[in-house]
Amino acid sequence: MRQTGYMEVALEEARAAAARGEVPIGAVVVQGGGIVARAGNRTRELADPTAHAEMLAIRAACAALAAERLAEADLFVTLEPCAMCAGAISFARIRRLYFGAADDKGGAVVNGPRFFGQPTCHHAPEIYSGFGERESAELLKGFFRDRRG
Repeated sequence: MRQTGYMEVALEEARAAAARGEVPIGAVVVQGGGIVARAGNRTRELADPTAHAEMLAIRAACAALAAERLAEADLFVTLEPCAMCAGAISFARIRRLYFGAADDKGGAVVNGPRFFGQPTCHHAPEIYSGFGERESAELLKGFFRDRRG
């Protein structure tokens, strides 16, 4: 499967999150040419502010691989990760990060604190943006537009 295919799976997770009333963000962890874990936001469902798609996918991948580090894994996520998720990506030693839409307000990769460029960052993945950007942005805009009525 190509990068665009993995991002489509992340978008499926984002759509499923929206259907559950969650902010529509999806993430997929890939290693060795296959999907190891996939998740969508579940902060409301789990009453857990850390239950972002990236965090859940990283936790599931670590459990599936019985490893605390994912040095050979790539993460696909529909929205630019926040500072919390960027920290988890760094500590998990994710090899590559692919994300869809930039997040001017809460992003921490190319916006805000630019976490991976900080001298205190232990590991920075290769970063690729713009994969599924239009679809990711439209999904989020539609979700919030519907909420505001």
